[in-house]
Amino acid sequence: MKARYWLIPALLLVSAFAQAQEKFKVGYIRVMDDAQAMVAYEAKLYEKHGLDVELIEFSSGTDLIKAIVGGQLDTGVLGFTNAVAWASKGADLKVVGGAQQGYHSILVRNETGIEDVAGLKGHSLASQREGSTADSVLRGVTLKAAGLTPNDLNIMGVSPAVAVQSLVSGRVDAAFLFEPYDRIAQLVAPVKQIYEIGEVWPFPCMVVITSGETLAKRKDAVWKSLDAQRDAIELLENQPAEAAKLIADYFIAEPTLKTLERGELPREVVIEEAIATQDFTAKLDEGDLARIQELADILQELGSLKTRDGKPFDTSAILDLSWQEAREL
Repeated sequence: MKARYWLIPALLLVSAFAQAQEKFKVGYIRVMDDAQAMVAYEAKLYEKHGLDVELIEFSSGTDLIKAIVGGQLDTGVLGFTNAVAWASKGADLKVVGGAQQGYHSILVRNETGIEDVAGLKGHSLASQREGSTADSVLRGVTLKAAGLTPNDLNIMGVSPAVAVQSLVSGRVDAAFLFEPYDRIAQLVAPVKQIYEIGEVWPFPCMVVITSGETLAKRKDAVWKSLDAQRDAIELLENQPAEAAKLIADYFIAEPTLKTLERGELPREVVIEEAIATQDFTAKLDEGDLARIQELADILQELGSLKTRDGKPFDTSAILDLSWQEAREL
């Protein structure tokens, strides 16, 4: 019997050690909007805050949010519209921090003669998948402000990389892009920028999302991950050249990029320039929260979001800003 009693503290010690060693899984998409997750990983900032992180790439926000809902991920950096869409169906999701403000541009091929958004009428434009945060803003804000409807042009839902290729080949006349694909396209294709939504309608494009269950069970780890990503944002904002060195190969496979007018550019230079155009922030302020509600209303207007009772979706139900309040951001 005594031997069994001796086993109890030993087993507890093993259990505690196993929990301490349990990986914290962070999902991301290979876009500049998610740079904080990549920089935090490459700069070992997660380790600095005591986390053993596994960084997992997803091809879309839809797949990433499914992994959070299914318990395969602890947190993810993605468009908040994914959280709204799933929460409206009953998923227990929480937005716990900010990431990046929405800076998305419209690029047009030079020979089209398009000078403004209204000029897109009758033309083809590459955007993201319908229902995504970017595409919802394009349809519900950008086109609407120009007096256009989505039916006034041919919108193709493709990946950013395919959008760039389509611009280069002339398959489309325009594209709605975010960094670094905006920067890359301007360097390799005969295009010009006619619109930047961040200049006229800034919004919190990317946020940090977790499940209510993960937040309840692993709150300390979630907060540590947010601390690490806040440090990464400071690096991105204050030392873009250093941050670019850490993540350039995430976006450009070759050491250099062949450009139309600037010759062979080191990929770090391209990514540094892309970082410099962005506004990263770990905090969601009152203006951001108002925009989040406004975007949810736009999603309902577009038919991409449907609530069970038909009433407007209250986005405050999926917000948990206790981390930023505790950190006095």
